[in-house]
Amino acid sequence: MTDVLVAILLIVAIIAVVYYLVKQLSVLLINAILGLIVLFFLNFFHIMQWMGKPDLGYNLATILICAVGGLPGVCILVLLNILGITL
Repeated sequence: MTDVLVAILLIVAIIAVVYYLVKQLSVLLINAILGLIVLFFLNFFHIMQWMGKPDLGYNLATILICAVGGLPGVCILVLLNILGITL
């Protein structure tokens, strides 16, 4: 009887952990996709050139920062570009 109870509690705990991880992963994935979309639109519409700065461009560093950082990553890249620091 106790073996069955322990097994049920273990299964419930595993399901709770997997649910939490999937929930957090989906938020990170959506943020990463939005960051890459914003980077694309910044370069497509030449937003940085309106401010007299060159476009951010697409290289490994900018894509990784936008994919990992999401929207805050894009904001950091824009601020660095405005201050004259390019990657």
